[in-house]
Amino acid sequence: MSLVKAKKHLGQHFLTDKNIAEKIVNSLKSTDKYKDVLEVGPGMGILSDFLLSKDNPQAHLIDIDTESFNFLKKKYPLLGERLINGDFLELDFKETFPGKLGIIGNFPYNISSQILFKVLDNRDQVVELVGMFQKEVAERCAEKPGSKEYGILSVFLQAFYKVEYLFSVKPGVFNPPPKVTSAVIRLTRNEVEKLDCDEKLFWQVVKAGFNQRRKTLRNALSSLVSKDSMQDDPLLELRAERLSVNEFVRLTNLISVSR
Repeated sequence: MSLVKAKKHLGQHFLTDKNIAEKIVNSLKSTDKYKDVLEVGPGMGILSDFLLSKDNPQAHLIDIDTESFNFLKKKYPLLGERLINGDFLELDFKETFPGKLGIIGNFPYNISSQILFKVLDNRDQVVELVGMFQKEVAERCAEKPGSKEYGILSVFLQAFYKVEYLFSVKPGVFNPPPKVTSAVIRLTRNEVEKLDCDEKLFWQVVKAGFNQRRKTLRNALSSLVSKDSMQDDPLLELRAERLSVNEFVRLTNLISVSR
C-alpha cells in the first residue's frame, strides 16, 4: 500500500514512534466503564494497531481524509462500519454509539479546542479521553488556578473531568515534524452530573471573567450585572485566574441573585 501524504490544511502530523503510540493506547485506564472507543484522525493506523489488538473496548476509527480512509480500509478489511469517513466535529454520538465511550487520538492541532468542546457537549457519554495536543493546549487544560495558563478551557474541562498531563513528545517523532512540542493528556469523567448553579450563566460568567482577565471580576462581569447591584463578596475583588471551579459556581449563584 502506498503511504498517505500528510495534508497541511488538515493539520496532519503522523506519529512514527511505535513506543509512544503504545504508551498512548495504554494510557486508557477506564476501559471497564465503556464498550466502545473512537480514534480520531488515525492517519495510517500507528495507534490503531495497538488499539485493535485489544478485545475491550471495541475500536472505531474516524478520519475526514478520504486518502487515509481508503488506506485504512485496505489495512483493516474486517473493520467494516467501524471505520468512518467523516468529520468528528459533525458526528452524532448518540446516533453512532449506544452507550458510554472513550476517545483517543493524535489530534489535529488546528481544531484542538473544538475537539475538547465537542467532548464537553457529549460529556454524558464520553467517560475518558486520551490524546496528543500541542503542549501549550495540554498545559492549559490541566493547569490549576493562579497560573497565567489557567483559562476558560481549564475551568470548563475541570468542571466535569479530572485532567492529567501525562507526558511531553518531541517534534522529531512525527512526519512532518510540527514546529512545537506536543503532549499527551488524559480526561476522566468525574461524578458531577450537573453544576450546582445555572449552567448557562456559569458559561457566561467564566467567559466574561477571562475575556477581561486583567480586571477584577467586579469590573469584568459588569456586562452581566451592574456594579451597583453586585453584593459585597471577596470573590469579586479577584481576577478570574484565581478562582477554582467551585468558586466560579458560587460566583454564578451570587450573580444570579444580584440581577
